[in-house]
Amino acid sequence: MARSGENGNAARYLVSALAFALTFLPGLASGVGDRGADGEFARRDSFHFTLFQDVDIDESAGLYGSRKFEKDLLSELEAAFDRLDQILGLRAEGKLVVYVWDPALFDAEYRHLFRFPAAGFYGGAIHIRGDTQITPRLVRVLHHELVHAAFDAAAPRLSLPAWMNEGVAEWFEARAVGKRTLGGHERAVVGRLARAGQLFSLADLGTPSLGHLGPEAARLAYLQSYAFIEYLVGRYGEADLVRFWKAVVRSRSLDRGARRAYRADMADLEQGFLQNAATY
Repeated sequence: MARSGENGNAARYLVSALAFALTFLPGLASGVGDRGADGEFARRDSFHFTLFQDVDIDESAGLYGSRKFEKDLLSELEAAFDRLDQILGLRAEGKLVVYVWDPALFDAEYRHLFRFPAAGFYGGAIHIRGDTQITPRLVRVLHHELVHAAFDAAAPRLSLPAWMNEGVAEWFEARAVGKRTLGGHERAVVGRLARAGQLFSLADLGTPSLGHLGPEAARLAYLQSYAFIEYLVGRYGEADLVRFWKAVVRSRSLDRGARRAYRADMADLEQGFLQNAATY
């Protein structure tokens, strides 16, 4: 994924939006089983994950490099699983399935689903564009998609609003690399748009997917979703975010979840966010 400059940011947020849309297409690529597009997947298991790695990666990385990558990837996934449980109390009970594709096969198989190069997505299983080493970008992708997978496991028949699903995923992804608040440029963008009255309403971001948005709108939608979750955590604390998502899943109601966790309804929380954002 492109990551430099405004166009890079737009590409990243759009890719994430499309990836989120795939979360709600049951069975996407799930029929692959243990066979790749033109070969087989090698299986490796850890306590919480079943990893299928395209055997073509063995040829590009070498057998030792491929096995080391598998081991390192499962180690990173297990660490992310524990981190997700510790920070958000979000824990999938069954094993999660992860596919690691040879980059060329990944691009050929899924290129038609994205307008920009994708590093990974969740669609009933976590799909990752293969690499030969663990990179900071890959760590972020794993953490982001793990949130989607865990939410799906916790509430498989509940369609969460995009601002919640993606906002929490963006927030947790940032935590994975030690980022606890919006960056200076992010704050400036949110603040400028808030003062101009140009931010989305939560209702606008309440659809199950952001995939219908164009690049710039998707970039803003992802940033605003992250900013809203960051606002809730900054004002009320991480423990109340945990209470919120659990109450939403249990009651299947955003307002009930908000009242349970924050003693306010969603309209009040949104208004507080907008007022706060205008001061950025």
